Amino acid sequence: MSGPLTGVRIVDMTTVLMGPYATQILGDLGADVIKVEPPAGDNVRSIGPARHEGMSGLFLHCNRNKRDIVLDLKHPEGKAALLKLVESADVFIYNVRPQAMARLGLDYETLAAVNPGIVYVGAYGYGQTGPYASKPAYDDLIQGAVGIPALTMRAGSDVPRYAPLAMVDRIMGLNVANAVSAALFHRERTGEGQRIDIPMFETMAAFVLSDHMMGYTFEPPLSPPGYSRLLNEFRKPYRTRDGHVCVLVYNDKQWKTFFTLIGRPELMEQDPRFSTISKRTENIRELYRMVAEVMATRTTAEWLVLLEEADIPVMPMNTMESLIEDPHLNAVGFFQEVDHPSEGRVRQMAVGSTWSRTQPAFRSHAPRFGQHSDQVLREAGYGEDEIAALVERGVTVLDKPG
Repeated sequence: MSGPLTGVRIVDMTTVLMGPYATQILGDLGADVIKVEPPAGDNVRSIGPARHEGMSGLFLHCNRNKRDIVLDLKHPEGKAALLKLVESADVFIYNVRPQAMARLGLDYETLAAVNPGIVYVGAYGYGQTGPYASKPAYDDLIQGAVGIPALTMRAGSDVPRYAPLAMVDRIMGLNVANAVSAALFHRERTGEGQRIDIPMFETMAAFVLSDHMMGYTFEPPLSPPGYSRLLNEFRKPYRTRDGHVCVLVYNDKQWKTFFTLIGRPELMEQDPRFSTISKRTENIRELYRMVAEVMATRTTAEWLVLLEEADIPVMPMNTMESLIEDPHLNAVGFFQEVDHPSEGRVRQMAVGSTWSRTQPAFRSHAPRFGQHSDQVLREAGYGEDEIAALVERGVTVLDKPG
């Protein structure tokens, strides 16, 4: 076993991406994560290519280091089994609306009566004291609600667009993992469990506005909201003679070097628009437009050499295919090819951080549907005949792909 959370047991009643990403992080950190799936299974099992039904690549990348049990929580015996798991758990995580948890009889008060030290974490759409409390929420909806598509238009898009990744779900997953770790630290010091609610809308509103509140930070406002550098239509990979390159000239030293490199050293000293960071921010559109024009005069390879030699931050623009072949990622062992017992050879991504004593690690593959139902139920005190009866009544499913 490895990782700082070794010995922590988490009952994971989450599906899709937000919750499973959080619990995979916690599993990487050493926690024993018990994934509780409904009889219909986690929808992500069927999203995207797969060698076998229910074991998609997307599922594999959000569910390693977990054990899997199937329970029908609408059945009294399924709920009873879940409460047995909670008795020995440290953390319980869910990502449906709290109203659904109340209908299932799995609210915080019920679980705390079974285990007073439980850390009970809900990650869902909206805070429960506002008018949106009962609304459903998904990544795209929250991106829209916090203004991300509108920001893309301000940054030059012809139409509003969502970020082309499940950004909200991933950011929320990080917030959930962070909250769980902090709550466990608090419990270690005080012995107290607690309820934690992490709404997507409020969390992401703070995430977006921390960049774009700007003059609205003050009352009365000093300027409209929006960080001009981030919203500049020329803030994008620069077109070169044969492709694109990503460049960020930022501080005074870098701009002075860049202006000298392009044969315009006088701009730093003589042009008041570009002499300080505050002035450059005010005139960022004109500045980035100038950079875009200059970048188009050389090839990508030429710029990479010139800018790296000048110690100006620059990177090539990867595609998904070239990212997977990136020489740095391969040099640090980021990708690991492993043999999954049912899915064959698969490519896993390593934990990005390095720890001197409690290194997080890949310990087990993403589980098959119901792979550990028998094992987990036995640990909870169920005998062979009792488990067989649960299977017969459709309360649980034993190891079965798909």
